[in-house]
Amino acid sequence: MADPSWLPVLSCTATPEEAGARLDSYLAARLGAISRSRIKALILEGRVTRDGATTRDASESVQAGATYRLSAPAPEPATPRGQNIAFPILYEDSFLLVLDKPAGLVVHPAPGNPDGTLVNALIAHCGESLTGIGGEKRPGIVHRLDKDTSGVMVVAKTELAHTRLSAAFAARDIERAYKAICWGVPNPGAGQVEGDIGRDPRERKRMAVVTRNGKYALTSYRIVNNFGLAAALITCHLATGRTHQIRVHMAHIGHPLVGDPVYLKRRPAAAKHLAEPARSLALDFPRQALHAESLGFSHPITGQPLSFATPPPEDFRALERALLACT
Repeated sequence: MADPSWLPVLSCTATPEEAGARLDSYLAARLGAISRSRIKALILEGRVTRDGATTRDASESVQAGATYRLSAPAPEPATPRGQNIAFPILYEDSFLLVLDKPAGLVVHPAPGNPDGTLVNALIAHCGESLTGIGGEKRPGIVHRLDKDTSGVMVVAKTELAHTRLSAAFAARDIERAYKAICWGVPNPGAGQVEGDIGRDPRERKRMAVVTRNGKYALTSYRIVNNFGLAAALITCHLATGRTHQIRVHMAHIGHPLVGDPVYLKRRPAAAKHLAEPARSLALDFPRQALHAESLGFSHPITGQPLSFATPPPEDFRALERALLACT
């Protein structure tokens, strides 16, 4: 069966082998494109009948020989409007899109950024290939990168792809690697930073390693190159959680990322080890020096292994060259 995420009508008669299954699970298996949670919502809306009579019980047992009919509404237009904003595409098919997010591009519309976001760009680019997630024509953001973090992202275009990719991220069945430049040189040169992350009690707009009301997070790092005593180029891998935790964990161990506007609050002492112009370039770097370098996962529909990698953008590489020239 083709795998659209919306079909206007599904009509099927249950076989003896299918009898006894939960109604929502049965219809999701028959349709093969809409998640069980979405099917459940449609049942509760009264969009499913059994032998012509409406049923609103998603957990009822399927009856052999009964004919079930699901009438799904067409997905509604996305709330954000599409905008023609260019972004590099690494891979695209009917189910997902992989891109190299530029630094400075916000992912989701929010009060401070109502438009000009990646979501606006995706709606314009994907058009009718966005077949509906949760009843709305929108891209499925599976994971996020901070506004000023660059690098590889995957976005779902159908509900089934979104559900399966989200499950893979939740199960940590994803390979993610990041490059960053931090102040100072971590010791040891490779290790793990473990600490629950929650809202900083001293400043609610940022996160911190906390002793209570936090979420477990584990980041591993390894030095790729050190620039004297001033800074280091590191690779990071996430065993849990979100990209943002790299910034929190590295600041927690005394090695905040160069340019981080949230976790670097004062002039780092390590800057004294740099000569000009590298010192000014590092101190004035306008964003956190963090790049999502690679992403690997299994295709949510075909199961094909996929892997993507991109080099850091030019501003990151220029900083790296300047720091290297000081050593």
